[in-house]
Amino acid sequence: MLLERDTELARVDAALRAADSGTSSLILVTGPLGIGRSALLRQLPGLAAGEDVRVLRANAAPMEQDFAFGVVRQLFDSLLTGAPEDDRERRTPEADHITRLLAADTTPSGGGRTGAASETILLGPRSLLADAGPHTRLLILVDDLQWVDVPSLRWLAHLAKRLNGLRAVLVCTLRDGDERARHPLVREVADTSTQVLRPAPLSLDATRTLIHEQYGRPGHEEYARACHEASGGNPLFLMSVLLGMEARGFPPTAEHSCPARSLRPSGLRERLASFLRTQPPAVRDLAAAVAAFGDQGDPALIEQLAGLDENGFGAARRAMYDMGLLADAREPRFIHGVVRDAVESSMSASERERSHTAAADLLYRCGRPAEQVAAHLLAVTTDCRPWSVVVLRAAADTALRRGAPETAARYLRHALLHHHAQDERRARLLIDLATAERGYDPEACERHITQATSLLTTARDRAAAALRIPPALLARASPLATGLLRRSAAELGAPASLDGPAREMALRIEARLRHHGHESPGELASAAERLREMGEEPSLGSAAERELMAVLLCSGTLTGRLSAAEAARTANRILEREPAASARAHTALPLVVITLFAAESVQGVDSWLSTEQQTRRQNATGADDVLLFAERALVLVSQGRLTQAREHVERAMGLAETDWREMSVIALSSVALELRDPALSERILARARGRRSAGLALAATLQILQASVDAQRGLRARALESLLACGRQLDGSGWQNSALFPWRPHAIGLHHRLGDSRSALRLAEEEHAWATEWGAPTGLGRALRLKGWLHGGEGVPLLREAVEVLRGSAYELELARTLVLLGRQLGNGPEAEAALREAGALAAACGAPWLVERAELGLGTAAPPRKVVLTRSERRVISLVGRGLTNQEIAGELGVSSRAVEKHLTNSYRKLGVSGRHELADALPA
Repeated sequence: MLLERDTELARVDAALRAADSGTSSLILVTGPLGIGRSALLRQLPGLAAGEDVRVLRANAAPMEQDFAFGVVRQLFDSLLTGAPEDDRERRTPEADHITRLLAADTTPSGGGRTGAASETILLGPRSLLADAGPHTRLLILVDDLQWVDVPSLRWLAHLAKRLNGLRAVLVCTLRDGDERARHPLVREVADTSTQVLRPAPLSLDATRTLIHEQYGRPGHEEYARACHEASGGNPLFLMSVLLGMEARGFPPTAEHSCPARSLRPSGLRERLASFLRTQPPAVRDLAAAVAAFGDQGDPALIEQLAGLDENGFGAARRAMYDMGLLADAREPRFIHGVVRDAVESSMSASERERSHTAAADLLYRCGRPAEQVAAHLLAVTTDCRPWSVVVLRAAADTALRRGAPETAARYLRHALLHHHAQDERRARLLIDLATAERGYDPEACERHITQATSLLTTARDRAAAALRIPPALLARASPLATGLLRRSAAELGAPASLDGPAREMALRIEARLRHHGHESPGELASAAERLREMGEEPSLGSAAERELMAVLLCSGTLTGRLSAAEAARTANRILEREPAASARAHTALPLVVITLFAAESVQGVDSWLSTEQQTRRQNATGADDVLLFAERALVLVSQGRLTQAREHVERAMGLAETDWREMSVIALSSVALELRDPALSERILARARGRRSAGLALAATLQILQASVDAQRGLRARALESLLACGRQLDGSGWQNSALFPWRPHAIGLHHRLGDSRSALRLAEEEHAWATEWGAPTGLGRALRLKGWLHGGEGVPLLREAVEVLRGSAYELELARTLVLLGRQLGNGPEAEAALREAGALAAACGAPWLVERAELGLGTAAPPRKVVLTRSERRVISLVGRGLTNQEIAGELGVSSRAVEKHLTNSYRKLGVSGRHELADALPA
């Protein structure tokens, strides 16, 4: 399908009409690789269909350049085999002689011909072409002039100057940038041309047409733009992208725009690689240097790596630009990633390795950043410079600081390949590797720490290495990690007998080991005893003391041995002394957030986490970032800010490739319970299924979440059975805290709805007794609300008491729930109306439209119609949400930041009066 070549076809057609009156011409079609010169040439015979035009066609090829008069033979073979009988009878003896010479079996080089024979072929074309007939025009097509053999070039140059009177149009194609295009005979032919045609890149409209033709249906506008931008309008690149996308089963939809931009078609790669193998050494060397250094390469360094002088570098760079391989004539940068693939494919393995070795040497000598040098060292397997390990370690350190642990691990694994000695230097490399891996592959981290400890010579070094293994927060610790910590604790001795760094390590090891026993009632009792030993005002001056205290507080919170006020007081002291930093994710300090959440004291946590989030990069990707988003969501939901909490959950969910830690799942599940969104809950459950050796905390949390979903789906009996089983497991481990594992409040409601009021009241009394002892206002208010609900009309005093208790809580959503129930229990009257109106206002502020509706139903009023005005950007974001895209995917689609997407969604929720993504489609105004 030839598109947007009407101008070129019209010019050739005009030349053919001029030839009818005896005006011959030579037309040169030029352009870079893939622009469609040959495709245009194939269409030209269609201009002569049904007319008195004889078409002679020859295709030159690089493998046939040594065959003398190969192109001449092709042209006249087509002339002789297609000549009418009467034309053959009128041929002159001279024409027959030329024909016999062309048909003769000669050597490939033409060396078997005598000088007279060659002269006859050179000087006799007019008579042979004239034999075609006095009333026949000639359309002579020669494809790839740069590859024509020299004798044929000499003949074409001779013919080009003597076209007049032949009624002929000679059309030749010539590729830009090819070295052989500078051959004197090629230039002689080209300079004789009467006009030059240079096909332009295809437009966006042509791209749309090709997509329609390829798929049989129109493509999405974003998909068309992506294909057009990726190909630059080059027909060869464009068709390769379309064929590659179709072969992968990707339809032309908007969500496949990103794959279209990044696709590197294998067929195109191989064609470009074959093309590059035909290029002169200077071009190949420059291409290899550009491929080695990438788009960020300094032209001066690329020139040195290519081994070219200034003139040679400039000529090779211009040639590659003319060929269509470089995006800019002034700087060496490939037009598409597939060109780099093709360059590397055209090189042998040893050539690639030599190129990267030379690039590493050059960058190292120039003092370039370690990561630039290391990128080339990764491609080198057989040679190792004395400085390689040092550079790779420095590169890994840089990668870790910028938040790329997997890249850091690649550098360190490569360094280990080149360091064979089983010594302490190898141990340090293993520890660095484990440090990089602990954020995304804890099992590998443990394995490498174990290998490192066997090479370390001192107890302190082994203890420091063991502490690089991150604690399994609220999860079951692996026996390997526990064994390493126990051995280190035994080697170091008790913390009380130590001082300085050794004491710090001993305290941190104690913290980890105590947390490893958080599912054992005996260990929890021991933790309570240790907490008493530390006194009411323990010293929290060191990070190790704070970490140990975080573990002990969490143990006291799980069992309820502490009061909420005691836990909050000490936990807030920890926050006051602990700087907000991402490194805390590899300690037990995140347990402080869980403790403060249960104690309903999150004001300090909110600002602390906000500070940490500000220090992180904009585009978060790792497990530590999931934990941060989950913690922030937990804090926001405890403050009644449901809309913002949901957005942080979505940001965590958007990190799809990350292996979530158990504490992250627990926090997200706790938020989902409060949001009461079955779709969101099921997404979290799906992500958490299949986790190996899940601890009690995660198992109980997911069990409660699944029961909530079942209850909302109408499976109340099954939900109740699951909750009661969960309660038995928690009681067996001594975990009593209903703020962390609210199985009783959910079971109370299910008992009552299933008609078992006695069991519901029994659990409600247990919940009230626990909440009174714990002392947090939200938990106590919830327990009073449940008891008031179960007692019906007689429960109004309990509901009034619950309202008074909850006014001292930061969680306004629980207050709104209680006010709705109180208003409905009171029936009519000023007190009922006031309660319902306050409940509606609080629920609206929290972003809970379902509760607003319940309050309005109690008042007997319908919500007034609202005129919602959404901005164009807000509508665009909502439409992408409707297609199932995450915030991060939407940001990539629109070319904005994730924060911008979050802001648009938050504004949309507020304007539409919805609580989250699942309600957007129905609430969007027409």
